[in-house]
Amino acid sequence: MQATVRGFAQAGAVVVAAATIMVAVFSGFVFNGQPMIKQLGFALAVGILIDAFVIRMTFIPAAMALAKDKTWWLPAWLDRILPDLDVEGEKLAQRLSPSQAKPPRRTHSAVR
Repeated sequence: MQATVRGFAQAGAVVVAAATIMVAVFSGFVFNGQPMIKQLGFALAVGILIDAFVIRMTFIPAAMALAKDKTWWLPAWLDRILPDLDVEGEKLAQRLSPSQAKPPRRTHSAVR
């Protein structure tokens, strides 16, 4: 639950900003003279509003809160075949200076 709240707090502003920009861009197509372009711009703007505010900021956090630890469950067979990505470079830092680096952590399979 804490991960859901934290993630929502950190990503909420980014989702709102991106949705606002995309809605503004696609809403600009509504002023075009061609009916198909108007319809497309309107449909994309409404679709982004629904996706950003209803799906990403309402349904997904609610579903994650209801699922609790099962949200982060990963089947063992999938965990074996997925690559262990070092996005933040912790393994490289540990290899370069083992005494100063933090131990690597696996983030994609927190609950087994």
